[in-house]
Amino acid sequence: MKAGSKFLNAVSAFALSASVVASGAGVLVLASALSAEAAVIRSVQVRGAQRAGEEAVRSNLTIRPGVNFSNNDIDESVRKLYSTGYFSDVKISVSGSTLVVSVSENQLINQVVFNGNRKITDEKLQAVVQTQPLGPYNQALIDADIQRLREAYRAIGRSDVQITTQTADVGQGRVNLAFVINEGDRTKIADINFVGNQAYGDGRLKSVLITKESGPLSFLTRKDVYSEDKLRADEEALRQFYYNHGYPDFRVISSEAVLDASGNKYNISFTVEEGQRYEYGNVSVESTVQGISSQDLEGLVKTRAGNVYDAREIQKTMEAISKRVAAAGYPFARVTPRGDRNMQNHTVGVSYLVDQGERAYVERIEIRGNTRTRDYVIRREFDFSEGDAFNQEMISRAKRRLEALGYFTSVNISTSQGTSPDRVVIVVDVEDQPTGSFGIGAGYSAGGDGFLLEASIEEKNFLGRGQFIRVAVGGGLDEARSYNLSFTEPYFLGYRLAAGFDLFKSKTSSNSYYDYDEQGITLRVTAPITEDLATTFRYTYKEIEYSNDGAFGADGVPGTVDDNLSSPYISMIDNGKFVQSSISQTLTYNTLDSQTLPREGIYATITHEYAGLGGDSDFYKISGRARYFQLLSTEADLIGSIAVGAGHVVSTGDNLHVFDQFTIGGRQVRGFENDGIGPRTTDHGDALGGTTYFTASAEMTMPMPAVPEDFGLRAAVFADAGTLYGNDVPLGTSTAQGTSMNWRASVGAGIMWASPFGNIRFDYAHPVMKEDFDETQEFRFSMANQF
Repeated sequence: MKAGSKFLNAVSAFALSASVVASGAGVLVLASALSAEAAVIRSVQVRGAQRAGEEAVRSNLTIRPGVNFSNNDIDESVRKLYSTGYFSDVKISVSGSTLVVSVSENQLINQVVFNGNRKITDEKLQAVVQTQPLGPYNQALIDADIQRLREAYRAIGRSDVQITTQTADVGQGRVNLAFVINEGDRTKIADINFVGNQAYGDGRLKSVLITKESGPLSFLTRKDVYSEDKLRADEEALRQFYYNHGYPDFRVISSEAVLDASGNKYNISFTVEEGQRYEYGNVSVESTVQGISSQDLEGLVKTRAGNVYDAREIQKTMEAISKRVAAAGYPFARVTPRGDRNMQNHTVGVSYLVDQGERAYVERIEIRGNTRTRDYVIRREFDFSEGDAFNQEMISRAKRRLEALGYFTSVNISTSQGTSPDRVVIVVDVEDQPTGSFGIGAGYSAGGDGFLLEASIEEKNFLGRGQFIRVAVGGGLDEARSYNLSFTEPYFLGYRLAAGFDLFKSKTSSNSYYDYDEQGITLRVTAPITEDLATTFRYTYKEIEYSNDGAFGADGVPGTVDDNLSSPYISMIDNGKFVQSSISQTLTYNTLDSQTLPREGIYATITHEYAGLGGDSDFYKISGRARYFQLLSTEADLIGSIAVGAGHVVSTGDNLHVFDQFTIGGRQVRGFENDGIGPRTTDHGDALGGTTYFTASAEMTMPMPAVPEDFGLRAAVFADAGTLYGNDVPLGTSTAQGTSMNWRASVGAGIMWASPFGNIRFDYAHPVMKEDFDETQEFRFSMANQF
C-alpha cells in the first residue's frame, strides 16, 4: 500500500473514533481505543470567529499541520480557547485531513458601571474589578469580580454588602454590565475581650490595639473596621507590650473574631498567657572578635541588673555593639543575646555574644505597599544599600526610624535568600497613613487683644517626598495678627541633614499704648549626633517696628507729639524700626517612647544664641528645658511628668531692647497670659520682659474614669511655677516693677481627648501666687487634627 493511502486511512480511522463536544459546563471527549494512535492533519479551518478572528483561534491551538497529535492535544486546545474568555462554546473535529474548529463567541462588554455605591467611588471600584470594556462577557470572571468588590467593602467595615449584576443588550454582540450594590450598614465591633490577663486590665490592653470597639464617633475614626491583617498586627502589638514590660514568656494562645450576622457585628476575643514578670540578672558581654575586648563593649550595654526586663533595651544594646564593632572594621559582626533564666527569683541574665558573623551582602531592597510615599524616602532610612554588607542590627535600626517618621500605620522588614547563598534580599512592607493635620488654638486675653485664635495646617510627608510644610494664621478681635510659613527638607543634598526655613510676620498691641510689628526669616539645619541626640543651627533675621500712634503721654493722658516723645517708654524704644540678626545652636535629647502620648522618656533642649551680626541688637542668650515622663502605674495607665526650664540673657553692647529680653506666661505657667509674668512699666503696665527666668511644672494624667480607655479621653492635674526677673532696658524717667525674683504659681486640671477631630486639650488653671500687675488667663483651649 502506498504511503499516502496509509495516511488517509489513519486519518479516517481517527475521525470515526474521536469527536469533541464542548459546552459552558466543560468538555466531554468521546474516544475509542482506536484513537490512541497519533494522527496528522494538513490544515485548520476556523468557523464562527467573527470578532476574535481566525488567527486568534489558531494561536491558541496546540495542534499544528504536519505534526502528530492526540486527544490530549484536542483537550488542551479546547481549554486554552475557553481560557481566553471570548468563547461560550468550542467544538473541535477532524474532517478528512482538516481540523475543524467551531466556536460561538461571547458577547463583548460595551460598558461597566456601578449602581448604588456611595461609600466607595466608581474610580476605586473600577480598579478592583477585572472585567473591562471591550473585553469578553465572562461569567466566571464576573463572579470573581463580585468577590473582589465584597472584599473592598469588608475593608471599610461593610461585611453585609450585597452585590448583583444586570446586563443590557446594545446590539452587535455587545452588552452593558452593571454591578448593583446594596452597601448595607457598617459592620461594627461590639466587644473586644481578653482571657487570661491578670497584670493588666482589659482597658489597658485595648489601648495597645490598633482595632477599637465601635463607638458614637467610630464612623469618623474607622478604627473599628475588622480585618485579618489588623488582628495579626494586634497580636504582635500585645507581644511587644508585654515583652517591653517584663514578661518575656508572654504568648497569645488564640485570637478569634466571630461575626454575629443578625446584628452585623464582630466579637473579638484574645486568649493570652502572661507568664511571670522578670528582672535582669547578671549582664555580660563576650567577644570573640580579634582586637575588640569585652571590656571595650560593656559601656554600650543598656540593660542593667535589677531593672525590669525590657526587650527594647536588649535590641538597643545589640545595635550599639554591632555599630561599634562594624566601625572597627568588622561589617558582618553578629551580636547574639543569650538568656539565663532563674525560675526561683524571676530574673533573666543576659550574655551578649559577639562574633564576626558570616559574610553576606545585600542583593537588593524591595519596597512594597507604599501607595503615596516614594521609594527613596524609605530607602534613605537604611544605613546601607545594594551591595553593602548585611547586618541584622542595621535592619532593626532602619525599622525603628521608619516607624518614627509617622508616615506609616505598619512597617515590616523581612529577608529572603538571594541568587546565591551569600546574597540577601531585604523586603520592606509598609502601609501609608494620613500625614497632614490642621490645628486650632484659642484663648482670651483680658488686658490686650481679647479673644485670640490661631489656625494652622501642616503636612509632614509633602507629595510623598518626606518634606514638612506648615502654614499658620492667627488673630484677635483687636488688631493682633500673625502669619507663619515653615518648610523642612529632611535629607538636604542627600545627607541626613534637615534643612529648612521659617517665614513669620506678626502684629500685637499693648493696652492701646503701642503697636509692635515684626517680620523675618529663620534658616536652620539639623544634624543627628546619635540616635537620641541632635543639634540644630539657626540664623535669624528680624525686622521690628514700634509705633505709638494714639499713645499716652508722660502725664498719662492722650498727649501731643512732644508728650509722646517725652514718654519714658517711647524714649526707651525710640519709636522706630530695628533689625535683629542672630545665630543660635540647639542640642535636643529625645528618648520618648511615643511622640503623641509619651509614657516614658526624656525630652530636653538647650539653646545658646548670639545677636550682633549687624543690626541693632547685641546680646548672648542661653536657655533650656527638660521634661521627664514616667509611667506611675501600668494597670491604671497613670503617667507622671516633671519639667524644668531656665534662661539668661546678657548684653554684649550698651543695653538690651525690650524684644531682646525673655517673656514668659501661659505657655510655661498656666493661668497667666502669654506675656503675663515679669517686669512691667509702672505707668502703663506694659511688659518689659526680663533677663532671667526659671520654670517648673509637674503633671499627672490618667484615663477618664467610667469612660472606655480606647475612647482616648484623659484627665490631668498639674501645678506650675515660674519667675521672670531682671531688666537691662533703659527706661528714661519711668520705672519698672516686678524686677525681683518673685515666684508665681498655679494649680489646675485639664481634659485631653484624642478625638476623631484631633488632639483636643482644655485646661483650667488658678494662680495661687501672683503679683498685682500680672495678667491672668485661667482658661486655655487647643486642638490639632490629622487628615
